[in-house]
Amino acid sequence: MRFGVISTAKIAREDVIPGIQKSDHTVAAISSRDRDRASEVAETLGIDSAFGDYEAMFADADIDAVYNPLPNALHAEWSQRAADHGLDVLCEKPLAVDTAEAADLFDYCADQGVALMEAFMYQFHPRTQRAREIVETELGEIHTVDASFKFPLDDPDNIRLDPELAGGSLMDVGCYAVSAARGFLGEPDRAFAHARDSWDSGVDTNLSGVLSYDDGRVASISCGFDGPDRDYYRVETDDGWLEAPNCFGPEHDQSVSLTYSVDGREVTETFDPVDHYQLQVEAFAEAVENGETPPIDRTETLGNMRAMDALARSADAGEPVDVAQPE
Repeated sequence: MRFGVISTAKIAREDVIPGIQKSDHTVAAISSRDRDRASEVAETLGIDSAFGDYEAMFADADIDAVYNPLPNALHAEWSQRAADHGLDVLCEKPLAVDTAEAADLFDYCADQGVALMEAFMYQFHPRTQRAREIVETELGEIHTVDASFKFPLDDPDNIRLDPELAGGSLMDVGCYAVSAARGFLGEPDRAFAHARDSWDSGVDTNLSGVLSYDDGRVASISCGFDGPDRDYYRVETDDGWLEAPNCFGPEHDQSVSLTYSVDGREVTETFDPVDHYQLQVEAFAEAVENGETPPIDRTETLGNMRAMDALARSADAGEPVDVAQPE
């Protein structure tokens, strides 16, 4: 599969493009609003073609698919424009600004006959898959899940702080914590959250919330741009627990581990370094080439967006809210 990349965003330059290039697939073109910048990145990373216009790349580059790492508020628009050219789309998380926009985007891409997948790379790491397997087969009934993703942000002009671009910690990193919790517990029934705007930016810079279930299970979610790095999930069950540190963003050359305890027996499993961006691209491309639905599908993406929407609504309202259910 030949990819065209929209923008020279850091995640594209440092993570996804190298991941594609390690696979059997290629990055054939890159585009930016600044043609010189696109050319510079193309030369540095060994990309054949550079464009100063996204539409021009869609129309003129020899590509099969587009990777879209634009700011959140531009995901839907430019994914649709790629779809207009018959290009499959791998789009950064969160796929859209809310559930309704995400659903519309899936419908649009289906009408255009192209594949669409939200890029949640951590789901393709073998540790993530093993953690879910252990909880399902080795541990008992889940009581609680605690998931957190935080990092210090020190740039007041960062796009993550721009409400016009759908910024905020929930959208940027909280989506990972919500995804992890749902991966163990399924779809929640209610949400209750508190948010703080420590930068007076118009977006949440810290958010803490609870996703609750009618059967009494609970997930605690936290995310933010203040304070030290914090990146983990922990699952508590009636006979033990499982915990994974540095679970969302390990480097491709970094070994990682998880630890679980069941009936007093504690086990640590270690995983060799892998590039989960590469694994993500390979899974996406394989599904497209086989005419299959990509592994992070409409149901998964809309489930995550519904929970995120509910947390945001609750934070605004200052009271618990119901999580919208699939139609």
